[in-house]
Amino acid sequence: MPVSTAIDASAVARVVGIKTEFKNLRKGGVVSLPQRVAVVGQGTTLSTHSLDPARVTTAAEAGNRFGFGSPLHLAAKQLLPVSGDGVGSIPVTLYPVADAATGVAAAGDITYAGAATEASVYCVRVNNICSSSFVISVGDTVADVSDSITAAINASVDLPIIATDSSTTVDIESKWAGLSANDIFVEVIGSTDAGNSFGITQPVGGLVDPDVDTALDKFGTVWETMVVNCLGVPDAKYRTHGETRWGALVRKPYVAFTGSTETDPAAAIVLPEANKTDRVSVVIPSPGAHDLPLSIAARAVARAAVRANDNPAYDYGAMKLTGMTPGAQGDQWNYAQRDFAVKGGSSTVEVVDGVVELSDTVTFYHPTGEEPPAYRYVVDIVKLQNIIFNLDLIFAGVEWNGAPLIPDEQPTTNAAAKQPKMAAAAVNALLDNLGLEAIISDPETAKKNTLAEIDGANPKRLNVATTVQLSGNTNIVSVDLNFGFYFGNGGL
Repeated sequence: MPVSTAIDASAVARVVGIKTEFKNLRKGGVVSLPQRVAVVGQGTTLSTHSLDPARVTTAAEAGNRFGFGSPLHLAAKQLLPVSGDGVGSIPVTLYPVADAATGVAAAGDITYAGAATEASVYCVRVNNICSSSFVISVGDTVADVSDSITAAINASVDLPIIATDSSTTVDIESKWAGLSANDIFVEVIGSTDAGNSFGITQPVGGLVDPDVDTALDKFGTVWETMVVNCLGVPDAKYRTHGETRWGALVRKPYVAFTGSTETDPAAAIVLPEANKTDRVSVVIPSPGAHDLPLSIAARAVARAAVRANDNPAYDYGAMKLTGMTPGAQGDQWNYAQRDFAVKGGSSTVEVVDGVVELSDTVTFYHPTGEEPPAYRYVVDIVKLQNIIFNLDLIFAGVEWNGAPLIPDEQPTTNAAAKQPKMAAAAVNALLDNLGLEAIISDPETAKKNTLAEIDGANPKRLNVATTVQLSGNTNIVSVDLNFGFYFGNGGL
């Protein structure tokens, strides 16, 4: 019989004691892993800021801390837009990295030519972000227009560039240093028949991305589930660090998203083909788009994280990346190209009614001979995250930590004592509920495969094992439609 602990066992004086304590009665009920978003990127070169992680709830906070128009700020604009169409209450933490000591900013210029035949309004559009408008009037000189362009750019703090007026041209430079700055794309938008023209040298020459090691180390024991990589390419250090997060003692795996505007599927799979066992890196392409890759990645995470938070078993197909501007129709991948890309480790998107939509969201993982690849789909990794999280809730809690451990057949009056069959029962209850949540299939078979025993060499060790089958997703629907003709009944 259990012994009450409301009154100390040594007490003898007459008294009534009632101890009130919460007991977890969830009986294996599934608790969805709370998603968390980490953003690894740079602030502006000219800003003075801490390199400590910062939790933000608005993009303005990111701009105030790390500089407006910085990679961290621009990613936060996609995750936490003022419209509210972002990650909502999902925590967003920015992990700043400093420009590399040898980093170089990308630089270009805008040159005005022509003579205005009428007053016209223009803006400088940078990666689909428009500057303040400026007017070119009849009689304006090159110097006048250069001054107007410079003022318009520098008045628009969200732009990833700064401008310097040299009278004959407007020199432009990225607000941060590194290879990713070469993804900046500049246009001048306005009337094309008012006698004005512009020569644009796109920003180039950005060199040396920063080291992300220090930022990743600051994840510590926090379970960041989805990471936005603001660098231009998936850094190998994400693969190295992310793999350690799968470790049995860490058990906090994540996926790291990078954006891309690559138009050639063959080029898109070059890096995945060289890293076939990478179950961390995810590249989201928007072929031919002029959005910054970091913005594409952040917008994809804004969609995937919310779905994973609300319904971890549900894939991300057809989720709309609103706010992204698709590339030309001719740059989009057809089905054969998308199939080729997914098999090679690249995610895909589709453009539907002018809106970019997620299609297949996959990691690089596709080892030769492994079919289907176990860690290909991000949704399957999210399912595994949730299983790990719930097993951790069971066995890392106070109830199991240090409890007396005895054989299944041994009677006991110690309410705190644990037996292997109790561990199996806890796992099996979880399996039933994972099945109800459609995170796994066929929980009955999984329950038959659940084993628990006291270790043969260490009486303080409990060994537990189970095998689950993850649920599938309706990514492909194949329908055979047969038809024939109706022939009347002989004219009757």
